[in-house]
Amino acid sequence: MKNIINKLKISLLLVSVLFTNINCERELSDDAKDATFPKIAEIFIDAPVAMGSDFYFPYGGSKASAWSVDSQVSYKGAASMRFDIPNDDDPEGNYAGAIFRVDGAGRNLTEFDALTFYAKASQGVTIGEFGFGEDFYPNKYITTIKDVSVGTAWTKYIIPIPDASKLVNERGMFRYAAGTQGTNGRGYSIWIDELKFEKLGTILPLQASIMNGTNVTRTTFVGVQTPITGVITTFNMPNGSNQSVAIGPAFLNFTSSNPTVASVNDAGVVTPLAAGTAVITATFNNQPATGSLTINCAGSFTNAPRPTLNPANVISIFSDAYSNVPVAYYNGYWAPWQTTQSNDFSVLGDNVLNYTNFNFVGIEFSNPTVNATSMTHLHLDVYIPGPISPGRRLELRLTDFGPNGVYGVDDSQSLPYVVSNNLVSQSWMSFEIPLSQQTGLNSRSQLAQIILLGGDNSTLYVDNIYFHN
Repeated sequence: MKNIINKLKISLLLVSVLFTNINCERELSDDAKDATFPKIAEIFIDAPVAMGSDFYFPYGGSKASAWSVDSQVSYKGAASMRFDIPNDDDPEGNYAGAIFRVDGAGRNLTEFDALTFYAKASQGVTIGEFGFGEDFYPNKYITTIKDVSVGTAWTKYIIPIPDASKLVNERGMFRYAAGTQGTNGRGYSIWIDELKFEKLGTILPLQASIMNGTNVTRTTFVGVQTPITGVITTFNMPNGSNQSVAIGPAFLNFTSSNPTVASVNDAGVVTPLAAGTAVITATFNNQPATGSLTINCAGSFTNAPRPTLNPANVISIFSDAYSNVPVAYYNGYWAPWQTTQSNDFSVLGDNVLNYTNFNFVGIEFSNPTVNATSMTHLHLDVYIPGPISPGRRLELRLTDFGPNGVYGVDDSQSLPYVVSNNLVSQSWMSFEIPLSQQTGLNSRSQLAQIILLGGDNSTLYVDNIYFHN
């Protein structure tokens, strides 16, 4: 199970959410609104257009050399962009993905209503994501179409702009993420040409939704912020079909039914302020969005017990009590199976992993791997803020990357180990997991992944993950 979606993006988005919480309450200054940012439509026409010298930023874990300019293939003109999606066992990266960000001031896109391009592939494939609006900070207006079918003939693709009036200074021109889930792990190539913004005038916004159109209830605590997720809009396209588009919450307008209990900023970040209940709703294009988020704030938060073991006997993956080893990601978001999102937070200087919509999650520390042969246990602290479904239990798996220390055929993975089938709510649970009981694990000398399973799409807090003797 390997990620086609941005691994670096996960951590960068968490950082950007923290900055967004501080900064996005303010509107653009009059000077910024009146500034004359260039209204350049073209992004790639035979060559990158007005992008500067440093504009291609690969996602973490992706193959950095996947993109190139191909002077032998084009839809129109002399060249196209070529993306070589690697095999899933490629040591340089098991998928391809990146953003194209203007190197310098952004562009004024208020006169356009779509990003368009022509694309084809070396074989029929489904591309995970195409979009724009991601600049790694603050990623406020990300717009994405997912699971895009691309054939072997040149075809035009259209990504609607949800609200162009907001894009007065946009740097994120294009983004993509492509893997090999549909090709049995084998690589392929795609070409993109005539990438530009347009004013089509034939795109009609329809229904929008938050929280994937469902009414979600979450138990949380004062100061533990929660982002609005699952923001989807539907547009009627020029060919008469309806297109679903995932968009940034900042395109919508939000309302709290009880602002003294929970506030919500223009980026869709909800901040609990006091014990009580508040319902967050939204509108798009002056029409109510389906779905809602009910916040049940239980008051002040209690941090996990602080570890007291000697650091010499600890290999820490996530804890403020010790120095952590390098970690690639705390949520790999292994599409298409995973639903778990991350909304990590800090209370009284203690950082906590916050997994929302949890079904399972993967934590990877593969560069370098961890030699835990002298360790006897894996420790973790878990807190479930909401109610617990009958029969629910928490399970764990460990992955060792084998003698060569990289993902591949020599890996071994433990069978699901039941951490607990007696979970409790609103109280920290400390678990000591014997490494000797991880059946199926051939070695502990090249450990690279911890996988937590057994979620029911609720919320799970995790702290103090470490191996120890």
